[in-house]
Amino acid sequence: MSSLATTAAGTLRMRIPYRELPPPTTIIPATATTLPGAVAALKSFLTTPPPSGLPDRTVILTGAGLSVASGLADYRGVNGTYRVNKNYKPIFHHEFLTSHETRQRYWARSYIGWRGLGRAGPNPGHHAIRDLGDLLAQRYSSGGGDQNSNKSITGVITQNVDSFHKMSHPEIRTVELHGSLASVVCTSCKNQFPRDEYQTTLARLNPIWADFLREALASGALETEDIEERNKRGIKMNPDGDVDLAEAPYTTFRYPACPSCLKEPPRLGDGTKTRVEIDADGAWIPSSTAGVLKPAVIMFGESISAEVKRDAENAIDNAGRMLILGTSLATYSAWRLAQRAKLRGMPIAIVSIGGVRREEMFFEDLDPKMAGFHGVRVEMATEKLLPALVEELKSYNNGAMVTEVPIGTAFTSGSPNERPSLIE
Repeated sequence: MSSLATTAAGTLRMRIPYRELPPPTTIIPATATTLPGAVAALKSFLTTPPPSGLPDRTVILTGAGLSVASGLADYRGVNGTYRVNKNYKPIFHHEFLTSHETRQRYWARSYIGWRGLGRAGPNPGHHAIRDLGDLLAQRYSSGGGDQNSNKSITGVITQNVDSFHKMSHPEIRTVELHGSLASVVCTSCKNQFPRDEYQTTLARLNPIWADFLREALASGALETEDIEERNKRGIKMNPDGDVDLAEAPYTTFRYPACPSCLKEPPRLGDGTKTRVEIDADGAWIPSSTAGVLKPAVIMFGESISAEVKRDAENAIDNAGRMLILGTSLATYSAWRLAQRAKLRGMPIAIVSIGGVRREEMFFEDLDPKMAGFHGVRVEMATEKLLPALVEELKSYNNGAMVTEVPIGTAFTSGSPNERPSLIE
């Protein structure tokens, strides 16, 4: 999620890629600057068979922009964390592992922010993905296939850690590329625990902070979904669920030890037994050598597991087109997945406000006559565009479908421009 740079002194420091959005590119097709035009382009994209040899299925890749309408900030958008707060610095993985003070800062901010994240939920954009899955599955079924065996959407790969995808469309497989805030994980034994239970323990260990949270709730700062209004009331919610608190006394914040490690401290690879110690109230103390809990998310500088990478790649390899929603693809972990789709010859549609990392490469060989069918680039809010697309596809499924060309037909001859379309 970040990259390394070498300072003049020869030491390594972490660098966040693309704090600013790349410049916007050309809208594709040119008619997609309006809501009807964008809907028409995406309808063509989703209902036209992919190039020969690719399955007529879709994989979706999402980012923080999709959750903005849920009241969460994105990173690089107009009101994004990196643009609103030029001094914002996320906590890096190595800092969290090695510094007690860093963990105090993280958990204090997360403790306050969790209430706001807990009150938020999926927005119309998330629910529209569920509906798209149902509508596209109907097309498989109408073509003679088994609606349950033909997965019209092979998966949703998300960079978001809010779990809104799993809430809104549990029947569509979600690959959480960067993990989920719904759990905490022990850095020693790897056991996971519910974040809600952890929040309760944090409140017990930090009564003064619990009072601060009650004051924030009383002010309405965590009740409103309006990001600008939250900022006015002193609460700046970040995409990873924490908040910015100016001059907060983080060093007073306490957090619990892993209960599993506390009960039975694990041994290191060389057989050395670790030590987990707590104070009278049950808070982890710095003399411990294990039992540190972290959010079950991929922090900046942390590697994504091989299993998650494999699941994401499988979702792409089983699809024939990619729909990208609400992301600038600034992190390499996401960009390489879009690159993988491109190298497979998959048509790509991008719906995101602002520029996207090296987006020109995704459309450089697109025949202008096939724009919309095999490539779309739209700058529009997903919570407005996706529900409108769903309504259009409902009408299309209910009577406007062209049945002469079966869904999934492989066109083995002719140029792309000669391939029949399912759109009249």
